[in-house]
Amino acid sequence: MHPHGASFPTSVSAQAPENPLTGGSQPTCNACGGGELQIFYRAPGVPAHSCLMLSSREEALAFPQGNIELGFCTACGFIGNVAFDPGLNRYSAAYEETQAYSPRFLRFLDEVWEEQIERFGLGPGMTALEIGCGKGEFLVGLCERSGCGGIGVDPGYRPERTRSSAARRMSFIRDLYGPKYAHLQADYVCCRHTLEHIAPVREFVRLVRETIGERRHVNVFFELPDMERVLEQGAFWDIYYEHCTYFTRGSLARLFRSAGFDVHRLYKAYDDQYLMLEAQPAPGPTDAVLAQESDLATAASLVARFEQQVGERLQSLSDVLAQHRARGHRLAIWGSGSKCVSLISALNLSRGLGPQLVAVVDINPHKHGRFLAGSGLQIVSPDALRSLRPEVVLVMNGIYSEEIRHDLAERSLHPELIAL
Repeated sequence: MHPHGASFPTSVSAQAPENPLTGGSQPTCNACGGGELQIFYRAPGVPAHSCLMLSSREEALAFPQGNIELGFCTACGFIGNVAFDPGLNRYSAAYEETQAYSPRFLRFLDEVWEEQIERFGLGPGMTALEIGCGKGEFLVGLCERSGCGGIGVDPGYRPERTRSSAARRMSFIRDLYGPKYAHLQADYVCCRHTLEHIAPVREFVRLVRETIGERRHVNVFFELPDMERVLEQGAFWDIYYEHCTYFTRGSLARLFRSAGFDVHRLYKAYDDQYLMLEAQPAPGPTDAVLAQESDLATAASLVARFEQQVGERLQSLSDVLAQHRARGHRLAIWGSGSKCVSLISALNLSRGLGPQLVAVVDINPHKHGRFLAGSGLQIVSPDALRSLRPEVVLVMNGIYSEEIRHDLAERSLHPELIAL
């Protein structure tokens, strides 16, 4: 599982067509194949990975960088990084994306598990396939609660973390999903926070459709970051190199319909941060029927003013941090995922251009003592703040604010929280 802020990578295998967004003077759309991509946002020299755990400051500082150039397809609404180089990806078991240590996130998972099991009647004798299963938490929970069997595919899977009574009904493949796994059959296919890491999205979704074949009863569930919110809020910290593709509800539905799916449900969840799609295979391409699919004009309008929105957010955050710096305040960042790496890079926080940054905190114990790509900052546990006592804590995802406030209070700490 790789929710947003720590999303996990899976892409089609090397047998798939090369990414058409790379190379050439005219970028083409990876979702519809058109050639109408308009570049609207650039961020040069960003770390090529955000959630890969690095063992030394030297390794983190020397980590490869890439460029971000977001292009908007005027035909289908797809957004992709036209400067993306898949050769910079290093997905492995060292990739630490899980958010399963957060009580708030676990409540969300409970809601998703309950709803998916009820909506699709998952139960004993059925099989669920998760493409890009991360450490396996979502698939394990689904199998535990429903009684179904499960197949998970992901190069970052860690078998030692699966401790479940449902383990005997499950199997995991530590690899990237690709054509060689087209033989895998299931009654339910899910793919959570994975599609945004895949450059050739049209080939990938077509592969999923071909894998299902004529088994029209199969239900498909995709979950990924919602780009409409990012565009509306100028949330530049939610754009990073690992995410090479971005979708709104309409562009996602258009991709699935063109690949031979009938989209039944399209909605947002988790404080509108996540985009959810439910579909079933169809004999061929299908026509739009949901009101949420008609968003092309809205997306174009948001894209047109995104650069201005980002400038305003950068200025606002810089002003707030300058005020704290003038007061001699110490700063801690809570949340060491991709949002954190992106923000530190954009605001140059590791170079002292803000309050004294005393700590980057994460509740995931598997991250403690590791280093952030690009900045070389070390990740520490919340207990480290007992002695550091920051006056201000920057919360990388506002949905966790109350949880974080409680954790700080338990340590007799009451800093000002700045939530993104």
